[in-house]
Order: sequence, then C-alpha cells, then structure tokens
Amino acid sequence: MIKIIFLSDIIGKIGRNAVRQCLPALKKQYHPDLIIANAENLAHGIGFTPKTLNEILEAGVDICTSGNHAWEKADADESLNRPDPKVIRPANYPAKKSGVGYKVIKIGQNKLIVVNLLGRVFIEDKVADPFKTMRKIIKTEGKALYFVDFHAEATSEKTAFAQYFDGETAAVIGTHTHVQTADERILEQGAGYLTDAGMIGYYDSVIGADKQQIFNLFLESGQTSKKHDLPSTGKCLFNGVYLELDEKTGKCKKIKRINKVISVK
Repeated sequence: MIKIIFLSDIIGKIGRNAVRQCLPALKKQYHPDLIIANAENLAHGIGFTPKTLNEILEAGVDICTSGNHAWEKADADESLNRPDPKVIRPANYPAKKSGVGYKVIKIGQNKLIVVNLLGRVFIEDKVADPFKTMRKIIKTEGKALYFVDFHAEATSEKTAFAQYFDGETAAVIGTHTHVQTADERILEQGAGYLTDAGMIGYYDSVIGADKQQIFNLFLESGQTSKKHDLPSTGKCLFNGVYLELDEKTGKCKKIKRINKVISVK
C-alpha cells in the first residue's frame, strides 16, 4: 500500500510555519511514502519563491503542485525549471510556459505520477482542455498510479473530471477554493476523490486573505492588493488529505480528510 499525505493550498508565512510545526507528528501518525503540497500561495499569499519553496521542502514535503498563480513571482521560472523540479505547474498551460505539468516518481517498484491541471470554468478559459490534456498524459505514460491535483473553481468540473477518469486515476483531489469540502469518497472504479482539500492558512481571514483587503474588494474600489498582510503566527486552519493507494490494483483503499485548527507559534 502506498501512503500519501496531500497538504492543501499553503498560504503565506503562517501556513509555512504550520507545515513545519505539524508535519513531524503527521509523519509519525501516517508513515507516508510521499508528501505532496499545493504551493501556489506560499509567498505573501500569492505565488512562490525559491526561498519559500525550500522552507516547506526542508520541512518534509517531497513534491509541490501549483495553479493559476504559478508565475506571480518574478523568479518563478528558477524554481519551475530546476533539473529535478520540486514544483510543477498545470499541465494544460501552453508548452512554451516554463516548467512541467506532471512528474513521475518511483516508489519501490511502483510508478506514481503526480499531475497538476487547471480548470476552465470561472477561472481560466485560455488553457487547454484539462480532460484532453489528461488523456494525452495517460497515453504517453501508460499504466501508472495517477495522483491529480485539479486546481479549479467549479465543483461540477472537478466532479465530472474525477468521474470521467475513474478507473484510470488513483486519486483526484481538488484545490483552489481554500474551503475544504466534506465529500471525500472512493468512486465506483476505485479513484479517491475530494472536491476541495481546503487550505493551510490564517484562520481569522477570508479564505486565507486579509479580511480588510477583501472587504475593500467587495465594498469599495473593486480591487485588492496581491500582497496579503497576514501574521506569521496565531490561529491557523490546517487542511489536507491522507490516502492509501493499492499498488497492485491502482485503486484508492482509504481517503481521510485532515481538518484541524492549530496555534502556530
């Protein structure tokens, strides 16, 4: 059985500190073979830098996914173009974009492929069709355990994608909304599914962002800063998912949400 911990969208310094604080206990509890984290909000709540990526890698994360904010920081290409990339970007962005959209990982004799895809409904309609992109990846790589971080807004798009690739993927976990859904399940053909894994970020916020900036967005100017003024310590929502994948059948045997509020020191 292959054991995976997936950490939801990690937001800012308080999120990075929460990972550093909580991951040792999670590793002791679950004994994961692989730890994946969505890193697109690591640096001040939007994008990532080599420094912020290194922080969570040093904390124990093995590979990072991202999303529509992958290129927000000027030095994003440096991280995405590493010879052995530790962060991937959505595979359905144009090929001319830096980085790669999936990564093959060997766990014992098993081939596990972490895939990052971006939805198109209410979020980004200029990227390639995620369904067709996933089909190309499967055709290229063949039989494997596919773990998909589907970074999308619409629950219908996420659910449809998971159902469509049920039996070909081992797990489809949604990200982007920063609100954890309570619909974890194993689909009919064995894929583990959760519409959204949530976030690791400041609890007293609006989906991880500074409340006042979001109030301004809705009530005043219609615009908000891309740099969120968030604390580095305090009350923090810690979301994620634990999965067990059967390497022989390619099916998910267990999926469990991680959902707790902690005090980050």
